Amino acid sequence: MSAATTRSRTPDRLCAEAVDLARAAAEEAAAPGVVGEHVGLVSEGDRVVTHFFECKELGYRGWRWAATVARASRAKIVTLDEVVLLPGPDALLAPEWVPWSERLRPGDLGPGDLLPTDQEDLRLEPGYLGEEEPPPNSVVSEDMAELAEAEDADVSPGTPAVQPTVPVRGSIAALAEELGMRRARVLSRYGLHIAADRWEEAFGSKTPMAQAAPATCMSCGFLTPIGGSLGQAFGVCANEFSPADGRVVSLSYGCGGHSEAAVMPKPPQPAVPVIDEMKVDVFPLRPSRDSGSVPEPGDEETAELGHS
Repeated sequence: MSAATTRSRTPDRLCAEAVDLARAAAEEAAAPGVVGEHVGLVSEGDRVVTHFFECKELGYRGWRWAATVARASRAKIVTLDEVVLLPGPDALLAPEWVPWSERLRPGDLGPGDLLPTDQEDLRLEPGYLGEEEPPPNSVVSEDMAELAEAEDADVSPGTPAVQPTVPVRGSIAALAEELGMRRARVLSRYGLHIAADRWEEAFGSKTPMAQAAPATCMSCGFLTPIGGSLGQAFGVCANEFSPADGRVVSLSYGCGGHSEAAVMPKPPQPAVPVIDEMKVDVFPLRPSRDSGSVPEPGDEETAELGHS
């Protein structure tokens, strides 16, 4: 450890004794009656010491007034450097600020609220990329359609429910299983109607949320279509912040989380700092006599000062 490091960690004696100067400066900067007892000091460097005073102001529990004093080399007069209010180890601090987009949780969206969508939202993509085409091994692809036409399909007696567990390749039951139609019974027209009535009542155009929505689900990018005849009037909501997330919604339904209701603007970029190198600031070689924080000493006191 060097000698300079040792000196900086040891508080200067004259600066450490200047408690009254530090308290007077703290009381001048603070409101009346909020500067408490002296709670300690710390050495900031050679002949630089910070004094801490308790803060009695309401709402600032654990905070401290910090007054920094210093003196010149080989000088006996201590001067004031700065006074600030700093949090202590057990200070009451405000929680870290979190953007509203990260504080939002599913279910927070109410009637009339608008949820802006970021331009680069990873949950959305342009609808004209063509990436929704079926893969080559899909049952609806052209390759599989040609393969099904080339095979000889044998008609098996009975309904698909009575067919063997593993249908023979090329039979009607095998083709029905690949297309997802291996069911003994399906919904009747009456069953479709009562299901549509339930969904329309829960997430339809007459709900308060839909009445206050800026647009319908038909133009929302978070709407996932469903198959069958019900797909002409309903879809599934895939917006986690919508009250209808994961629910079957009517195409005439809507909420403030519509993908195109409001687009979040990009944050402004700060301008590049400009340094003016043509302007010259004039500083006096010697400061004025009345510019310091300590009154000018007389001839008797000047004799006690050393030379830096």
